[in-house]
Amino acid sequence: MTAKMKRREFITLLGGAAAWPLAARARQPERMRRIAVLMAMTADDPESAPRLASFAQGLQQSGWTIGQNVRVDYRWRGSNADNMRKYAAELVALAPDVILAHSSSALAPLLQATRTIPIVFTIVADPVGAGYVDSLARPGGNATGFAWAEYSIGGKWLEMLKEIAPRVTRAAVLRDAALAVGTGQFGAIQSVAPSFGVELTPVGVRDAEEIERGITAFAQGTNGGLIMTGSTGALFHRGLIVPRSHPSYRCRTRPSMNW
Repeated sequence: MTAKMKRREFITLLGGAAAWPLAARARQPERMRRIAVLMAMTADDPESAPRLASFAQGLQQSGWTIGQNVRVDYRWRGSNADNMRKYAAELVALAPDVILAHSSSALAPLLQATRTIPIVFTIVADPVGAGYVDSLARPGGNATGFAWAEYSIGGKWLEMLKEIAPRVTRAAVLRDAALAVGTGQFGAIQSVAPSFGVELTPVGVRDAEEIERGITAFAQGTNGGLIMTGSTGALFHRGLIVPRSHPSYRCRTRPSMNW
């Protein structure tokens, strides 16, 4: 056998060996992808089931079936707002392919926990103003998603409240001061309050006790109204807030609420 023939056979053998791993991978089933979801709600909230059903339907329409080629790990806010930071860390530790963040209260701790895992967010007000993304056209970083409003909409809420109840001179503003959306929207309301002749009272929504104290104290006065800013705490405790904003709750008030 000549040296040329030996070299040709060696190259052929080497090429075949290189193809073995490719052939083995081709026979293996598709890798199970992993999606992490951090929800700013509770699993038993009436709105949770239809949201998850729509999410699963959207995945399936894109060729992903839960339990077959994709796994979804959920974490729920629960009654304690501090859970979000803990659950964000837990989900990041799972090393998912992508994370779905429901609201600003989920996105903020997730961005603190990872700057590499892709994050898609929903129901986030003014992500640029909050510092979550660089711009709407070029988000940059590892987060992108859907913005539902800018902070300036807060001024329109106060305007609507005055249209509904012209005699309102006091307004309780429910907001989460720990979130950029809470301070941003409250600031927008503050900027227009003098032109409407309305005195503002901020009310925290971190837990039921804080809401109870704030609304009860505010209800002692008259000519009051209520504005609920974009907040998962307010959404979570809506069953507590709405009855207390009714006129029969010792306060002549007409609520203006943003869900």
